[in-house]
Amino acid sequence: MAKRAKPAAKRPAAVKLPRIASGELRTLLDFVRYATSRFIEARLVFAHGTTDPVAEAAFLVCETLHLHPDQFETFATARVTAHEAKAILELIARRVTSRKPAAYLVNKIYMRGMPFFVDERTIVPRSFIGELLDSHFGGEDGDKAGGSLIEDPLAVENVLDLCTGSGCLAILASRNFPNARVDAIDLSRDALAVAARNVADHGLEERITLHRGDLFGPLKGRRYDLIISNPPYVDAQGMADLPRECRAEPRLAFDGGADGLDIVRRILDEAKQHLTPQGGLLCEIGRCRPALEAAYPQLPLLWLETEDSDGEVFWIGAADL
Repeated sequence: MAKRAKPAAKRPAAVKLPRIASGELRTLLDFVRYATSRFIEARLVFAHGTTDPVAEAAFLVCETLHLHPDQFETFATARVTAHEAKAILELIARRVTSRKPAAYLVNKIYMRGMPFFVDERTIVPRSFIGELLDSHFGGEDGDKAGGSLIEDPLAVENVLDLCTGSGCLAILASRNFPNARVDAIDLSRDALAVAARNVADHGLEERITLHRGDLFGPLKGRRYDLIISNPPYVDAQGMADLPRECRAEPRLAFDGGADGLDIVRRILDEAKQHLTPQGGLLCEIGRCRPALEAAYPQLPLLWLETEDSDGEVFWIGAADL
């Protein structure tokens, strides 16, 4: 799955972390404040599940202490042990000096409150599609959306996740469509190994089938009630401007060609052959909306909003393709 990438800032000089005396930082809040200051000082980029230095600091502190992010407020003023303090400071230092995405340092990311394993074999998942499955497809937030784009989510029998990466969207789709079997495809053997671990961790081996191949290649004419995809969509200029954090991720998951639409075009051109008559395609394309609308002016694309995005994900029914 490819994702948003902010332009690379001018590389700052190496940051020398201050020495912290034992007991100088005591509570979870103390460590979050300290980490936030170090992250800002180092000019880190946040585009991997957390969107700002405070959220990332809280995420890393919670992971070190084996706490779910939702538990942070409960323990914010609790004191940490000397052993825990050492581990937290070491992780903060690794984030600053390596500039690797935080998810790679702890091998975990959360989407819609669910934990997923992740490492350098796959892109760090941070798609808007997970939120849209809840808000527009009869999920836990479905009533707020003013109606589902699929009339009866319980009637959905087959879902396809193209460019599945770590498998997180396939797993979230299985939650939203409890009666569906899910096929998930990726070209990367490494990414599929990560996806297989996540599918097993969530006990979904009987419902999710992983396929290695190029987009619709492995499907042999199968049709689906829903196709979801977060494909590579970063254009050539975006690839040149990728910040250091994003360069730690697989290039294959980002590179969408000159205008970012190489893979998206193929998906749009072939999707109808793999959809049921009442099915549809949900696809994330980042900031490529102007280029896509120019390339396909005849398509009645429905652009969906999320809490943090506007016009980065479209929906189109099979009948309109």
